[in-house]
Amino acid sequence: MRSQQYNFTFMILGLLAVLSASAAAGMRVALPLLAIGLLQQEQLWSNVPILSRINPRVLIVILIVWSLFELLGSKKMLGQRILQIVQLIFSPIVGALMGITVAKTIQLEFEPLWLIGILSAILALILKLVEIGWFFKLRGIPLWLALSEDVLCVFLVMFALKAPGEGGLIALMLLWLAIRSAAEWRNWHHSAPKVREKNKYI
Repeated sequence: MRSQQYNFTFMILGLLAVLSASAAAGMRVALPLLAIGLLQQEQLWSNVPILSRINPRVLIVILIVWSLFELLGSKKMLGQRILQIVQLIFSPIVGALMGITVAKTIQLEFEPLWLIGILSAILALILKLVEIGWFFKLRGIPLWLALSEDVLCVFLVMFALKAPGEGGLIALMLLWLAIRSAAEWRNWHHSAPKVREKNKYI
């Protein structure tokens, strides 16, 4: 009985860890990959599908350069425009890689593993789409929000490996905010034509 409870608890914590890591990919692309490799120390990216086949020295240079562009470019309008396009393409891929990597690292007994990759990719894509929506609505991501994303992205990766419960809850909160935002945009989209039509007669 205790063994079953332990297995169930471990499974829940493992899934929360996966959510935490994939949520990080919904904010940045290279930064979470760089963070998870450095946090694993000697293993580096050996548990990351595809990336494990690349020479670690080459990979770390690529990820550092890309991460620096994310950190610096996300503070300027032109950089944000470029990053939104690049991250929209790569965020589901990185989300899947992050989810599978965390599942392997913590030895989560979940089959099939590709299902975790799909769920992680969907979560990362949802968060990225919401960010793009805010980008167009606000005509750019504010500096304080961009800095918050940088910090939160790294912490989500750390939480995925060290404190999956907290990281998973943050990821679920972000998902809830994303759903709320989508509902607000839908209401705004439907109400905007009525407002414009009403203004014609004023």
